[in-house]
Amino acid sequence: MAQHYDTIILGAGPGGMTAATYASRANMSVLMIDRGIYGGQMNNTAEVENYPGFESILGPKLAEKMYASSTKFGAEYAFGSVLHVEAQHDGTWHVVTDMDDYTANTVIVATGAANVKLAVPGEDQYTGRGVSYCAVCDGAFFRGQHVIVVGGGDSAVEEATYLAGLADKVTIVHRRDKLRAQKILQDRAFANEKIDFIWNTEVEEIIGDDKKVTGVRVRNNQTDEVSEIAAAGVFIYVGLTPVSEPVQALGITDANGWIHTNDRMETAAPGIFAIGDVRDKELRQITTAVGDAAIAGQNAFSYNENFKMAASEVTE
Repeated sequence: MAQHYDTIILGAGPGGMTAATYASRANMSVLMIDRGIYGGQMNNTAEVENYPGFESILGPKLAEKMYASSTKFGAEYAFGSVLHVEAQHDGTWHVVTDMDDYTANTVIVATGAANVKLAVPGEDQYTGRGVSYCAVCDGAFFRGQHVIVVGGGDSAVEEATYLAGLADKVTIVHRRDKLRAQKILQDRAFANEKIDFIWNTEVEEIIGDDKKVTGVRVRNNQTDEVSEIAAAGVFIYVGLTPVSEPVQALGITDANGWIHTNDRMETAAPGIFAIGDVRDKELRQITTAVGDAAIAGQNAFSYNENFKMAASEVTE
């Protein structure tokens, strides 16, 4: 028989861990499920400089602190990839993973978002051999070499600055004529002598010698000029896509997979809440995920209390 919880949290990033903190402090039985180590995208972040209380903190270190808080009041943690979530006749939810299955009165979806791929020739072939989506993970392999960063948002510019501390040269290739990153991040990158910029340019192919990346083939989208840039590594930051496949059958996502909620973090399915990067929202940050999670944790508690009361009345 599947183990039952008051709430199951899908994902153990900053949102999932905060939801676990709030729910467990309310004396709910809580299970967090994640397919990897706790922390989510924080583990791919060199330094977090906009989280209250810390002038600067390493992403993995912040993840450790959050995990300690999230499990302090009895929340459990389980490894596994969630395959699907399905409604049961008694109003509870059945959560199926590749490791086990569980049931819960409420489910908080905190599965986050994944990096969008360029979908160009050579990208899959050279992933792990020069193509990366994580500067913190792989930057050290490119000490003293030239690397390319594709993108113009916060992640691209922030990680380019991090890579400049390791690589000999960093070139940001952006399809527009200006960056979309926060001004403080832009100013920092523009002031770094090791960072160059190529504007109005798109990567059409990642090229290599069959063993590793040797560069990229790019096209200027204003002149149609095609050229090649030699580089040892290509770091791609061109957006995010929601990780919502396990709940798409519930009818709570839009056409692109983002989950709609109200201000209480409730979805269209009773007892299902969604928080953090998987939500259809404007700003995806650690702080906004944490805020979503506090609201969801509290409202999951209220829903759970009402659910239990209704169930007890039926059995009387």
